[in-house]
Parts: sequence; C-alpha cells; structure tokens
Amino acid sequence: MTTALLTLAVIVAYVSLLFVVAHLSWRGGDNAKFFTGGRNQRWWVVALAMVGAPMTGITFVSVPGMVGASGFAYLQMVAGFIVGSIVIAYLLIPLYYKYNVTSLYEYLDSRFGVRSHSAGAWLFLVSKVVSASLRLFVVCVVIQQLLCNFFGVPFWVTVTVFIALAWLYTYRGGVGAVVWTDALKTICMILCVVLCALFMLRELGLPLSEAMTQASANDLTKIFYFDDIDSSHHFAKMFLSGVFMIVAMTGLDQDMMQRALSSRSQGSAQRNMVVASLLQTVVIALLLGLGALLYLYLAKVGAVVAKPDEVFAFVATREGMPAIVSILLVLGVVSASFSSTGGALTSLTTSFAVDILRDKTISTKARKWIHCGVALVLLALVLAFERWSSASTIELVYRLASYTYGPLLGLFAFGVASKRKVCDRAVPVIAVVAPLLCALLDYNSQAWFGGYRFGFEILLLNAAFTILGLQLFSHNPKKLS
Repeated sequence: MTTALLTLAVIVAYVSLLFVVAHLSWRGGDNAKFFTGGRNQRWWVVALAMVGAPMTGITFVSVPGMVGASGFAYLQMVAGFIVGSIVIAYLLIPLYYKYNVTSLYEYLDSRFGVRSHSAGAWLFLVSKVVSASLRLFVVCVVIQQLLCNFFGVPFWVTVTVFIALAWLYTYRGGVGAVVWTDALKTICMILCVVLCALFMLRELGLPLSEAMTQASANDLTKIFYFDDIDSSHHFAKMFLSGVFMIVAMTGLDQDMMQRALSSRSQGSAQRNMVVASLLQTVVIALLLGLGALLYLYLAKVGAVVAKPDEVFAFVATREGMPAIVSILLVLGVVSASFSSTGGALTSLTTSFAVDILRDKTISTKARKWIHCGVALVLLALVLAFERWSSASTIELVYRLASYTYGPLLGLFAFGVASKRKVCDRAVPVIAVVAPLLCALLDYNSQAWFGGYRFGFEILLLNAAFTILGLQLFSHNPKKLS
C-alpha cells in the first residue's frame, strides 16, 4: 500500500511539473506557435529534446530486455543512427529550411505534385497513428500492472486518463510545449536509468567492473555479429538499417522534425541533430548496461522471464527488491511516454491540417477540434490492442516502420537525387505496391532464398521498389523541351 501510494505521489508530482513547464511555453499560443514553436527555441533545449524524442516508454522497457537474446547488438544499429543523423543534418534540414515548410510533406507537393503530397502525408499519418498507439498500449499495460491494478482501476480508464493529460498539455502550446517537456523527459530518463543501475549493482553485491566481466562471460555484452549473414543481427544489416531507419523515422517524420525545425536557424537545427545523436548513443548504452544487470540478477535468483518486454517490470516488482526500483521504472515509463504521446498528437494534428485539409491558416478552434479527434483515434486503437502483444515490441515498431516509411524514403531520395518529372497520379499507386511487393518477398524469403531472413533492411528494399516505380513513371523534362 505504501509503495503504491508513493508511486502515485511521484507520478502526480512529475505530471504537475510537466504542466508547469508546458504552461511556460504557452505564451502566444496561436497556430504558428502550435505548428512550429515560433521557430525561436534555444538550440540546447532542442538538442535535449531530440535526445529523448525517439525514446518512448517502449524504449525504456524493451531495450534492456533485448540484451538476453542479442546482447548489445543494438549498438550496431545505433552506430548507423549517428551516420544517418549527419545525413539529416546536412542534406534534409537545408532542404526544409529552403522551402520554409510547416509540414515536411509540402516538399513533395513542390517537387512532384498534389497527389504525391497527399500520399506522403497519408503514409506518415497511418504509420504514426499505428506506432504511437502500439507504444502507448505497451506503456499503459506496464502502468496498469505496476500501479493501477492495485487501486482497481480498469485498463480503459488508465488509457483515457493518460491520453487526456497528454492532450491537455499540448492543446495550446503544441510543439513549443513538446520541446520543453521532451528536454525534461531526457533528464528524467537518464536519472532513472542511472539510479536503477546503481540499485541493481547493490542487489547483485558487485562493483560495476565485476558485473560487466560476468555479463561479458555470458555473452550479454556482445556487440558485433559478423558470423551469420542470414541472421537479422548481422553487423552489415543492422548498421545500414540504422542509417536509413533514422533518416526515414526521424528525417522524414513530421513528429521528430517538428522539434528540430523549431530552432532559431538552420545552423542551430543542424548542430542539434548531430549533438543529439551522440548523446542518444550514451543513453542507449546505459539502457543496455542496465539490461545486462537485470539478466545477471535473473540468473542469480534462478528466474526466467519469457517475454523480453517484461524483464524490467518482473525484476522491479520482485519480492525483496527495494520499492524505489519499481517507482523509478514507473517514473521513467511515464516521463518517456507523456512527451512522446504529446509529440504524436501535435504532429498528427499539424499534418492533418496542413497536408490533408491543406489549410495553413486554419482557425485555432478548428485546429483544437482536429487535436481532439486525433486523441480519440489513439484511444480507440490502444483499446483495440488490449488483447494483442509481442515478444519484443521495439522490434515490431521498427518492422512496421520498414513498410510505411520505405515509400517515403524512396520519394524523398528520388526527389533530391533526380531532376526527372514524375507522373503525379502514379505516386499513390507506387506507394501501395512497393510495400506489398516487400511483404510478398519477406513472407517467402526463407523458401525462395535458401533460408535468408530479411531484417530491417526491408526498408531499403521498399525504398528501392518505390524509386524503381518513380523511374518507370517519369521522364526527363529536358528531352521534351
């Protein structure tokens, strides 16, 4: 009872702080402030926000759980993230500032046409709605198990309250509120991870050096995988996937880039992107290190957890574990999830208004109704996921992204690298056919290619099919003139 009440008090205190920070960013809360943050955010605040922006509650729960199956292999992908962030900083950000976009997909309108603009926006909307709902579902399950069940609160109430609070702190401030609360989230997450690791070391009765030696002996800290090209953890697959995944899921994602483009200048936005990628590597390494400690603890007590996503929660709530560990877990999950949900609400509202309704001057009242409608869609999808789960949700999120962001990657790559004029009417068809072809190959890959299994490189194949389609339905304008 005492632990549950203390956990609830910590959450209330954090949410109160969140609203204070959001309120300070609400000044002049018009549509320009909501969509772009007024383009006057301090660079270091945006950099901190960009560190935590991709890290949701799923990251906090799932990344430590990945260690049991693949060690530190995720760092191979993170190395690709750094290279991809440099590509975003020096290729895409100048493009967005040049066209002065509110939504990234306005570039597709300028380059290809109206239907291409709509196709890109719908790809983002579908992807973000599904992935945000999936992430939120997993987080709410954790909160339900660790806290709400104790008070007899139904799952649907937990989800409704969570989304309502995220809606409340973003309904006026928009991306301005998201940037500041993301910066707060980053600080909170790092603090929670470090403190959890210290408590785990105390429970193991080991200094850090000895704990890492034992983890290494059990292959829990293995980073590089070069031996099996068919494995989805092979270095080449993960590194290249990391490069293109970050370009697609950050550089071509309205949610992520809306934060970066709130910077005061192009130079600040570029600096933010590079600094954030380096700091993000440190945070992910900390999460993986925590995961190694969790698995050492499971080995010590002779416990087995079937699902990687449940490892952290299992250890945190185990009898005899200090109550502070479960409190820190809930705080880390809540801090990560509130800002990511708020960011999704803001970006989806922006894209629907600017890309689908094609109205940059939409009234504040209409924008608020759209914002409310997006929140209701997220609520419906999370409740629909209630009976559905996955062995490793973070991998599933990336898998889904490979199908939805692949055509976006192809569209932007073709637009930047080629001067050919594309048949605008063909673009929506290409954006649907490319993922379907990838799904067909992915489903039959082991039978058709001697046991080969596609990893996240399916994103590249998806983009390649999109580029091929654009090439087939395009012409060189110089030859016609």
